[in-house]
Amino acid sequence: MSKNSVAEVFALYRERLLKFIRLRVRDMEDAEDILQDVFYQFSRMDSLAKPVAQTAAWLYRSTRNRIIDHQRQKKAEKLPAVYDEEEDDYIFDEIVDIVFGEEATPEIAYLRSMIFEEITIAVNDLPEEQRSVFEQTEFLGIPVKEIAEKTRTPVNTILSRKHYAVVFLRKRLKDLYADVMLEKG
Repeated sequence: MSKNSVAEVFALYRERLLKFIRLRVRDMEDAEDILQDVFYQFSRMDSLAKPVAQTAAWLYRSTRNRIIDHQRQKKAEKLPAVYDEEEDDYIFDEIVDIVFGEEATPEIAYLRSMIFEEITIAVNDLPEEQRSVFEQTEFLGIPVKEIAEKTRTPVNTILSRKHYAVVFLRKRLKDLYADVMLEKG
């Protein structure tokens, strides 16, 4: 990769990656540092004789990793001994960015179709009562109270069913995310 191609990649992806970072990192200086580190690592790939085959995937994966490192560092500063893996919301943020993002490359189109397929399979694997509540609240926008009234089921039961569905889907999407983002490259 030549300096020109690194500069071209920087020009092409800088704004998108910075926006991607700013959705997750509040401080502009931290966001710029992350972006600079990602492009520094990208430019070093040539000297390591490992050319990047899928530039967008590599950049987003590397950016995500730097953001995670940044978040862990910030969490460690706030709560030194506590890290709760059940609260890894960045996983959903990344998937949402892929599915609803503006980027329209063949790689992203492939990732979108794979994500939609996996979400469909995961939702269909839910027990009927959980799937019904999840689909009604998330896909149809029906309020929990209305579902409870329609089904003559206590609101807390509906909330519990939705909670279990979300926990199940979170685990499934976490596996999907690992497959999509960590094994690409």
